[in-house]
Amino acid sequence: MRKLVLALLIAPLLATGFSIAASAQDSKETGSGLVRVYFPDREIRNKVLISFEAALLLTNDEEGYHLLEADSEDVVRLKAAGLRVDAEKGPGPPSPRLPGFPCYETVEETRIEAEAIVASAPDMASLIDVGDSWEKDNGLGGYDLHVLKLTNQSIGGAKPKLFMTCGLHAREYTTSPLCLDFSNHLIDRYGVDADVTWILDHHEVHLLMQANPDGRKQAEAGLYWRKNTNQNYCSPGSQNRGADLNRNFPFGWGCCGGSSSNQCASDYRGSAPESEPETQAVVGYMRSIFPDQRGSAASDAAPDDATGVYIDVHSYGELVLWPWGYTVNSAPNGAALQTLGRKLAHANQYWPGQAIGLYPTSGATDDFGYGDLGIASYTFELGTTFFQQCDVYEDTILPDNLNALLYAAKVSRTPYQTPSGPDVTLLSLESVAVARGVPVGLSATLDDTRFNNVNGLEPVQAISAAEYYVDIPPWSAGIGMPLSADDGAFDTSVEAVQGTLGTGELSVGRHIIFVRGRDEAGSWGATSAVFLQVDPPIGVWVSPWWGRVLFVFAVLALGIGRLSSPGSLLGKTRF
Repeated sequence: MRKLVLALLIAPLLATGFSIAASAQDSKETGSGLVRVYFPDREIRNKVLISFEAALLLTNDEEGYHLLEADSEDVVRLKAAGLRVDAEKGPGPPSPRLPGFPCYETVEETRIEAEAIVASAPDMASLIDVGDSWEKDNGLGGYDLHVLKLTNQSIGGAKPKLFMTCGLHAREYTTSPLCLDFSNHLIDRYGVDADVTWILDHHEVHLLMQANPDGRKQAEAGLYWRKNTNQNYCSPGSQNRGADLNRNFPFGWGCCGGSSSNQCASDYRGSAPESEPETQAVVGYMRSIFPDQRGSAASDAAPDDATGVYIDVHSYGELVLWPWGYTVNSAPNGAALQTLGRKLAHANQYWPGQAIGLYPTSGATDDFGYGDLGIASYTFELGTTFFQQCDVYEDTILPDNLNALLYAAKVSRTPYQTPSGPDVTLLSLESVAVARGVPVGLSATLDDTRFNNVNGLEPVQAISAAEYYVDIPPWSAGIGMPLSADDGAFDTSVEAVQGTLGTGELSVGRHIIFVRGRDEAGSWGATSAVFLQVDPPIGVWVSPWWGRVLFVFAVLALGIGRLSSPGSLLGKTRF
């Protein structure tokens, strides 16, 4: 499914939201000014980015500074952390304009694309109205909030779920397109890619692609808009009105200095926990599809076999973050959250870490998903700027994060267990199509090292076993058949494995071959799969009856032709 080409008129410069006049007005409303905060290394860069992402305008990695809006308290805190802070003399970054970004869909186009997915695959996709935007809720136009649910509806039963929210912060252009492109990838590759096929057969993927559509429309006009558009906050016509939806979630709301009570601030938390209709829609939907798997005490852990993964997609910073954000303390399932986080960060090559940064964030999505429901919850910060150029998105952000999202979908059944085990790579069959009865070789590599350890080390073990399943996956009581190490022994953390798959008992048609590996700690890793086509055996009578007749005539004709030809057996033998 191809993207729709955007065709918006370019707004005049003074309406694009970051003119000198607008910047001065915003600073007056918030009591803040533009400052450069210099960072000495990548770790401090990321911690400042996490803590001050609400006020962030750009990051200059070459010169080593962030440009952000900061009030006097922010400046004191940054200097107390030993950072150099300089006042910015210029008017700030130039305003972006959506017509220069043809790879990104508008709010309306996102809805049209989602409807097209449902129309093209009604047995795989459905669109669910989960709530309203603030403007829709208040009779000012606005939008419905829709979740696109993807799964093979012909296969019933309880299925593990991956839920994603995109576009919660309006100015982050890449986030909603990633959700849409991921959904298109799943639908387009179903029946073609074996991993995508089993994911949609046995799991569910839920995507809220435009979580803040009112704010997104402001950003589409070129404004550095972050919040929703609630006119009850700041002032009705202010470009700083609204609530920061990622500070409005009920878990930890208003605590720990992790948000602002100033209605004009970029991280204003709203008038109460879950006060905004967009937040209510996300909270209500998550509680409807995920069981509550964690107790109410801060020290309560979710069980090791807890199910479900939640990813809130933001930009920017190239980060994979997990709870907690409101405290430096590790979450009760912190070790398992870190393990999956490092696996995801290996896939997209982002910096993995706990979401605390230099200072707390409170009322955020990932803390809610884990704190309220015990779900393995993450924030992705895509790319290197809010208004990412299309070539960077299409060449880097999209392919790298498709890999990460596919992995998240794979492990959503047991996200606190499966990522500890080895991954299956380089999985292949000697032939993708064989006649029934002909054995086929299977090979793969099992790798227990695929973690992003840029800021720490994840435990690694030697591979201890590998096995394959035909058609029935491991979690559905399939029967595993062993694979052997190429070198004769399972004794390293990366092992090439092989085996021979007999096809004599398989029916004619296409089969799916599942492969998984186990390490010495006893952890089975994520399953990968390939398709195998089994054709009718060679020399077998064909069906139906008229096919058998044609087969006989063909054999007779071939025999007569050979006997009558020069040099044939008839010409050489005396009877």
